[in-house]
Amino acid sequence: MRRYFDWAATALPWEPYGLYDGRPNGRLFFGNPSSPHAEGRKAKEALEEARSRCALVLGVQPETLYFTSGATESNTLVLHSFLKRKEKGKLLYSAVEHPSIRENCRALEHLNLPIASIAVEKDGRVSLQTLEKALEKNPDARFAAIMTVNNETGALMDMKALSALIRQKQKGPHIHLHSDLVQAAGKFPLDIKGWDLDSASISAHKLGGPGGIGLLYLPKPLDVLSAGKQERGIRAGTENILGALALARILEERASRDFTKNEALKAEERMGFLIKALKAMKRCRLIPEDRQERDRRFSPWILQARFAGIPGEPMLRALDNEGFAISTGSACASASQERPVLAAMGLGKTEQLEGIRISQGWTTTMDDIEALLKGIEKVLEFL
Repeated sequence: MRRYFDWAATALPWEPYGLYDGRPNGRLFFGNPSSPHAEGRKAKEALEEARSRCALVLGVQPETLYFTSGATESNTLVLHSFLKRKEKGKLLYSAVEHPSIRENCRALEHLNLPIASIAVEKDGRVSLQTLEKALEKNPDARFAAIMTVNNETGALMDMKALSALIRQKQKGPHIHLHSDLVQAAGKFPLDIKGWDLDSASISAHKLGGPGGIGLLYLPKPLDVLSAGKQERGIRAGTENILGALALARILEERASRDFTKNEALKAEERMGFLIKALKAMKRCRLIPEDRQERDRRFSPWILQARFAGIPGEPMLRALDNEGFAISTGSACASASQERPVLAAMGLGKTEQLEGIRISQGWTTTMDDIEALLKGIEKVLEFL
């Protein structure tokens, strides 16, 4: 029996999203929404309906949402728009950002755009102090990327407070605040407008939806690098109608306040049980080590831990052989030996390479947690 603990990489599919529009007749839409004929017009109507449904769930206006292929494209579109700006300014990103932000910033640096990182505390969170230092050190900052929930450690950022500090400290031109909401959507109540975000990204497959569809929140249009006119000139490529409808439906199911509250409580109970048991294992060290069973600094859906003397890769393979799917970090950087997130938290090279990520989801049970603990104990006997 396989047990899945890599929900932060992609969620197990939620079957009802299917290939339909969610209406009683289950009608498929196959027209191109850019085509002027009847089939095209129906497809366009379906696309706009999906946009409105997503907007209603997220508490924003439909015209502020753009359908993309996922959060990576959404992040890239925003970052690359700075290549067309006359006043460049510096791009800041937290030291624990997803590779789609971090690596894009490094690529832009090779194109002569100035970048700088925002340091984090030992718990992996951007604090008001580290953000203020970054703003003071980089008075020419025009962009700041701070993810709401870290995909490797589950560190939860106080976006409302961080945003308020940016608005308070910014001098001169507006600082564009972007947040990757991938690990927060469907798991925490979002307040996109209250956080005063200039842009944000969401991916459907992290919610149990299909791959290849996501959202970019953008209240004010950007002059982006695009070779097409789809999505009001933001991107190129035929719109994914079925994906947009599926995303709307799964957002409605997963992002309701009742769902997020109830599921978060269950996740906290399971995670608390797991953390307590891991702390009792002599070779186990949580990352950070002071993480508590119920810790409001972190998402209860993601845990980073290490086992002294055992590199993460052998641990992953051993647990895989025992029927457990875990990871060492971001799936987008699985081929790399670098662990920038853990390095930013002050861990040494050996400690970084020992790190593994355990992430749970809506179908995870306490039986799964208990089985994983037994699997870890078995693996530790021969590693």
